[in-house]
Amino acid sequence: MLTFLNSIALILGATLFCLGGTPGPEEFLRVQMHLSPSQIADIRNGQAVAKILPSPNPSDIFVFGAVYVHAKPVAYLQLMRDIARLSKLSGYLGAGEFSKSPTIGDLAGLSLDNDDIEDLKNCRPGNCDLQLPEESMEAARASIDWSSPDVVEQVNNLAKRRIMRLLEDYQHSGDRALGTYRDKRDPLPVAEQFRSLLSRVELFPQYLPDLNRYLLEYPNSKPDGTHDFLYWEKVNFGLKPTIRLNHGMVYRAPGLDHRVYVLAIKQLYASHYFQTALDLSFCVPRSNASEEDGFYLITVKASRQAGLTGLKGGLIRKIAVSKTRSSLERALNSIKQNLERPIEPARSKGGR
Repeated sequence: MLTFLNSIALILGATLFCLGGTPGPEEFLRVQMHLSPSQIADIRNGQAVAKILPSPNPSDIFVFGAVYVHAKPVAYLQLMRDIARLSKLSGYLGAGEFSKSPTIGDLAGLSLDNDDIEDLKNCRPGNCDLQLPEESMEAARASIDWSSPDVVEQVNNLAKRRIMRLLEDYQHSGDRALGTYRDKRDPLPVAEQFRSLLSRVELFPQYLPDLNRYLLEYPNSKPDGTHDFLYWEKVNFGLKPTIRLNHGMVYRAPGLDHRVYVLAIKQLYASHYFQTALDLSFCVPRSNASEEDGFYLITVKASRQAGLTGLKGGLIRKIAVSKTRSSLERALNSIKQNLERPIEPARSKGGR
């Protein structure tokens, strides 16, 4: 049985060795990921394929996906850095990148849904439909006039101030700023959850030790040549619209082929579902191929989600797993279409 830990090790190993000729990416997909010939043909022909990977912990969902993109790997990285363009992909309701020194203006366009505002009104530690630390619940009770006609504006302004404080603290002290969710009976320290999730990838430190260290020790231990970006997104992949704050890292490991890139997306906060999450994407050209020939975009998404244990949670997990797999396929197809879409020439001022 292919576990998440083994799949990451195999993907990292394939990234390191497939460029030497054996095994190639397609051999990796067949032998290591156990994809069928028709699935591999779909990927090669530009149709994304996603697969759920087994996990011993029912709260963890791991999904693997791949698609072949006829573009340069750097074009993918430019897309992921162009947050305005990214926000137009399937499943996105909005997104925005933060400045190097974040400001409230970076959150223009972000707002809570009416259902979330109503839920916030009733939030108490141990009983809240939003993932929040206790201090955020207390701030809402203390500063919001729930009978005021401008309550929506008040809530959104408070949410933006809390986000700004989280980001400023994170840039200064790293994971210690991520706090503890108190929406359920048992407190959930976010940094501990992320460390636990990353620890399941035991071979990650062996293959990419500098990136592994940076994920845990930010803002310290930054590898040379690594580019960071912070952004917010509001997504809807079939359940409740969810606001997420993310830390993106573009990394090129010493010793890897210069055409190979790694993109890591570390979740800092999510309003629903995702207690912690890490997305890893690898841009892997075909053996003996040039950048102009395209690349395999290989992605693994790891998340720990609330409410997936027990009898009821087992039923919810089935739905979450199905939506996670299908949403990754849609996202990969959308990325491919976006990257391969021809760029229209600019019209002259006198043109029609």
